[in-house]
Amino acid sequence: MANFAQNNILDKETILNELQFKAVRSSGPGGQNVNKVSTKVVLAFDIVNSNSLSPSEKERILQKLANRINKEQQLMLQCDESRSQQKNKALVIDRFLLLLTQALTVPKKRKKTNPSKSATEKRLKAKKKASQKKSDRRRLDYE
Repeated sequence: MANFAQNNILDKETILNELQFKAVRSSGPGGQNVNKVSTKVVLAFDIVNSNSLSPSEKERILQKLANRINKEQQLMLQCDESRSQQKNKALVIDRFLLLLTQALTVPKKRKKTNPSKSATEKRLKAKKKASQKKSDRRRLDYE
């Protein structure tokens, strides 16, 4: 499987061309700026119809980011942190690329190992010491 983290130099441009942006009015406090200016940026990425991703990558994204994907198989992200539309757009693109990279990186498989002899010995000594401590607390019978 081609890893996005390794190929992101080529794929980045084609993926960015497939993004759709929409500017919306931000919610919350902010006075007249919020009421007049559409600074909030909503990013939409159609995963299924993307030409820049392989089928295995699409499947992995759909599985890993299932809670962020809507019924139309689109990944939706939004940003309204800044008062500037351009800053919000840059922030949401950065978040999107980071999210995609994290979803497409395959974690290394864990190799099973056995504990070393010294570790086993140390554990058994600690158990013996704890056992001795508890047996010393017992009341002795003098009969």
